[in-house]
Amino acid sequence: MSARLTVAGLRVVERGRTILDSVSLTADAGEVLGVIGPNGAGKTTLLRAALGLRRVAAGQARIDGRPLAELAPAARARAAGYLPQERRVAWNMPAIEIAALGCADLAAAEARAVARGCLAELEVAGLAERGVLDMSGGERARVLLARLLATRAGLLIADEPSAGLDPDAQFLALERLRQRALAGAAVIVTLHDLTLAARACDRLAVLCEGRMRACAPPAEALSEEILAEVFGLEGSLVDTRAGPTLAARRRA
Repeated sequence: MSARLTVAGLRVVERGRTILDSVSLTADAGEVLGVIGPNGAGKTTLLRAALGLRRVAAGQARIDGRPLAELAPAARARAAGYLPQERRVAWNMPAIEIAALGCADLAAAEARAVARGCLAELEVAGLAERGVLDMSGGERARVLLARLLATRAGLLIADEPSAGLDPDAQFLALERLRQRALAGAAVIVTLHDLTLAARACDRLAVLCEGRMRACAPPAEALSEEILAEVFGLEGSLVDTRAGPTLAARRRA
């Protein structure tokens, strides 16, 4: 399943303070779009507003031309999968049952089969029957990412999917999201690790104080000027055998 997300002029105001100011972007089928920026830049607000989970003062998000906020919850769930930044789980359910929540549109046996496959993709199939509250934070994060993959949605949005994971698991998680993009999905991720973002994403949307500063390939989006202006860093992306790497330090 493939999709195209178009966000036009999103503005979010909370208690008189502008959180997002006329933000526009697109995420195309087949690409991984990274949303980056300092803490408080508006990254999570952008994702939630685009999905219709946050009230907007202006603007609209559309998936394949349809306003997301106007879709019924079931239709929205089929169109877009969302992994929130908070890794909250209320009950100590087995991992297989948590992952299967991503494909609630399927019969129980088929949903469990899909869920088991997604757990295997993230190398936690051996935890399928273990309660998620009995796991480490990193293990639980992989289970919740498996739930996102199980949606089979054309638009996958993951807020900090690498948070709490060790380096190997970070690469694994982003590789699996890349595979979904190669299969035709539009994938949006927020990341704080700029090196990881440069390696994992086709384009980077740089937010600063609720405004879009750039939306371009990593080398352009993380130019020396933007690193200094947005992140307060002195340095640049350099090419290495492992891929682009941020070589930077705090500005004096």
